[in-house]
Amino acid sequence: MTTKMDYHNPVLLKETVDGLNINPSGIYVDVTFGGGGHSKEILSRLNADGKLFGFDQDEDAWENALPDERFILIQENFRYIKRFLRFHNIKSVDGILADLGVSSHQFDVPERGFSTRFDADLDMRMSKKNELNAHKIINQYDEANLKRVFLDYGELKNASAIARVIIEARELAPIDKTDELKQVLERFLPERVRNKVLAQMYQAIRIEVNKEMDVLKEFLEQSLELLKPEGRLSVISYHSLEDRLVKRFIKNGMFEGEPERDFFGNFSVPFKTIGKLIIPSDAEIKINNRARSAKLRIAEKK
Repeated sequence: MTTKMDYHNPVLLKETVDGLNINPSGIYVDVTFGGGGHSKEILSRLNADGKLFGFDQDEDAWENALPDERFILIQENFRYIKRFLRFHNIKSVDGILADLGVSSHQFDVPERGFSTRFDADLDMRMSKKNELNAHKIINQYDEANLKRVFLDYGELKNASAIARVIIEARELAPIDKTDELKQVLERFLPERVRNKVLAQMYQAIRIEVNKEMDVLKEFLEQSLELLKPEGRLSVISYHSLEDRLVKRFIKNGMFEGEPERDFFGNFSVPFKTIGKLIIPSDAEIKINNRARSAKLRIAEKK
């Protein structure tokens, strides 16, 4: 059974919740509930009329549900935020918080397969309900799709060669474990950059397993629809792929292209950027290593 002790310090706790500019009687959503750290901080700033909804698709996180009548935990992927809030008769909210990526708990449970430190089954699912896992990607994807995954989501320049080596190896025997995958890819892991390249490889597979980029896009678009005017969005991202999407959407409400301009060359955007990019202090990184790559962006709906 998972306990609250398994979950580490929430990243950029004060900054992220401060960014929401909490209205004590408002309605808020923490779409990445995890250990409940950010949610507890939000609840501490709400009065008896305030309400907080948490989302988490990871079954382990459900053990951490907060015993507070102002809080409801929705056990689903946050790509369905609008649908499940509507189920609770919520059509608009005052603020939304997202702490993207993999939780410390998920990295620290060896059998989940997220960490490069442990040998485990090729899994990497954030929810056990997910039919696609790392094993299917490594053993069933064709060469073109494997190349796409490693190039698009790992930003690995030698993605073609990586895909080819995986195809050749699995023709001899299935690749079932993370250590077996490392052995197959050993030639691409020179000692001086081994950890960095391994992290990129794992990131690529994990993003594909959980469709993280698609989920993020759907979430951001729905957040714009759900937020009240002057409602706030606080998003922590951990790698450049996520951060680029968040930054671009906050800047012009689109993921690609440019907004249409009027006759005078002006265009309107749905968000106002609040403050500058926030990164953790050296002191926080020392306490919580997971924070080292975190980037917080805050926006307000116009």
